[in-house]
Amino acid sequence: MASGSRPTLEDVARLAGVSLGSASRALSVPDLVKPGTLERVNRAVEQLGYVRNGPARALASRRTRTIAAIYPSLDNPIFAVSIQSLQQTLWDLGYQLLVASHDYKPERELGLLRSFVERGVDAVVLVGTDHDDAVFELLGQYQLPYVLTWSLDEANRRPCVGFSYYDAAFKMAQGVLAHGHTDIAVCPGQAYRNERVRARIAGTQAALQGAGLTLRPEWIIEQPFTFEGGRQAVRQVLGGLARPTVLICGNDLIAIGAMAECREQGIQVPGDLSITGSDDIELASMVEPQLTTVHVPKVEIGALAAHRIVSLIDGSPALEVSPLSTRVVLRGSLKRIT
Repeated sequence: MASGSRPTLEDVARLAGVSLGSASRALSVPDLVKPGTLERVNRAVEQLGYVRNGPARALASRRTRTIAAIYPSLDNPIFAVSIQSLQQTLWDLGYQLLVASHDYKPERELGLLRSFVERGVDAVVLVGTDHDDAVFELLGQYQLPYVLTWSLDEANRRPCVGFSYYDAAFKMAQGVLAHGHTDIAVCPGQAYRNERVRARIAGTQAALQGAGLTLRPEWIIEQPFTFEGGRQAVRQVLGGLARPTVLICGNDLIAIGAMAECREQGIQVPGDLSITGSDDIELASMVEPQLTTVHVPKVEIGALAAHRIVSLIDGSPALEVSPLSTRVVLRGSLKRIT
């Protein structure tokens, strides 16, 4: 091989002492190649630094063996954990994962999807069910399989892997009510183009109505899914004429930010204000007091989404995925009122 030139598959076959066809099979369908041959080919690939020609391979097979995933955020631990599970499962199934984020700006999603389509992907994983019609039109135009994750399509028209945010919020509100709270505020996130936030609000309202209570409009506090969003929620609560006894937050980042603001303002948690979260990230059990939250199936969502999307690519019968379960985890940040 000439100095400075890129190694070819022929170079790999020559160094491994196998035919060109055997080298190609070892890289394309390793399970069908003898272990000794596979080992020699892999050793040659590593020694030469050979990288397969992805566009040419995709053109020949009509497959890139690459899945794209678009997330609202990459700095939320629940998405990070789920992406890891998605990536590892896809890797085991012979696929690579490309990930992008629109940073909770849904208008960016179509552009990200177009860029993935231009690069060539076999399928797409999206978060939630609330997307521009243009997103679904583009997926249909290119006949790209897709799976919607985290949330559920109530009409059951689209392939989904997720859980009911309504039920999760209902259960948390019931737990808060069972602890004697009647003055309840929520910081569910921001509802614009986010059906998961709207479901949280609806589930909380339903639980309160069942107890003969009403969720006061001024205590529905929309803030970003960030620590700063939680701080702002507490400032808004403290600035009102009346104060709730509990703040139900849409995720643990908001809740932990709210706890930090309470600490700086001299508000005791849970003595003066109880705070709850959602997601049960690792940090939830490390703060003081430990955070009452909703445990969500983040690892399962990633793994099941990988299997679902690959089955759609292969044209296999659709995997029936039942709604995943959630549970309230009671910890010290929720006070019982007697």
